[in-house]
Amino acid sequence: MIVDTDVLIWVLRGNLKAARAVDAVAGRAVSVVNYMELLQGCRDKGEIRTIKSFLADLGFRMLPLTENIGHRALIYMEEYGLPAGLSLADALVAATAIEHGEQLLTANRRHYRPISELEVRVFRP
Repeated sequence: MIVDTDVLIWVLRGNLKAARAVDAVAGRAVSVVNYMELLQGCRDKGEIRTIKSFLADLGFRMLPLTENIGHRALIYMEEYGLPAGLSLADALVAATAIEHGEQLLTANRRHYRPISELEVRVFRP
């Protein structure tokens, strides 16, 4: 299961409910896009080290972008970018989940609603 950036942020901020939700996930994974979103919020190298350690210590697999993921995300952006406000990052994360046959654990179901083939598990903080 891919854990979305919002859930990871909840865990990093000390939310116990989020931590329990992530602990319950077998086969934890993140898209490289989720990782980059976490890095984007870092204020210094210490925070980068904290995030890297957090993901490694919990055994997250890092799923890279591939040509197929890029192509699928492009289709999602063409279909849902304007009408549903789908962001580039969300399109890439959704495409990664689908290409790898993974569910997505997220608190932002609304972001992914238009993508019917995506299996979403909703986290409520």
